[in-house]
Amino acid sequence: MRVFVRIAVLLSAIWCLAGPSAVSAHAIIVSSAPEAGATVSGEAVAIRLKFNSRIDHAHSKLTLLAPNGAAQALTSAADAPVDELKAEAARLSSGAWRLRWQVLSVDGHITRGDIPFIVH
Repeated sequence: MRVFVRIAVLLSAIWCLAGPSAVSAHAIIVSSAPEAGATVSGEAVAIRLKFNSRIDHAHSKLTLLAPNGAAQALTSAADAPVDELKAEAARLSSGAWRLRWQVLSVDGHITRGDIPFIVH
């Protein structure tokens, strides 16, 4: 019986140690430009999304949704750091825009989200 208790304690300790590191590998946005809800000026917007972990650039994507709902795929800059997506959006008209992102983190999980912003 004592062996089973030791095994249970050991497995619990391993689970506790492995749990946080497994969860932290998911790609979560740390910062964005533009920020959610921001108002930006001009026709060109520099886009930069920083994540809490490395991302697979080849399997990640950015899509810009115009005020009229039209979608435009953006190409991420090749020189972006391993934990960032960078792109340039040009010829943006005034109105409410939405940046839709999807990334594949190095742990194999896909995360996604939207960042609404206004062009003035």
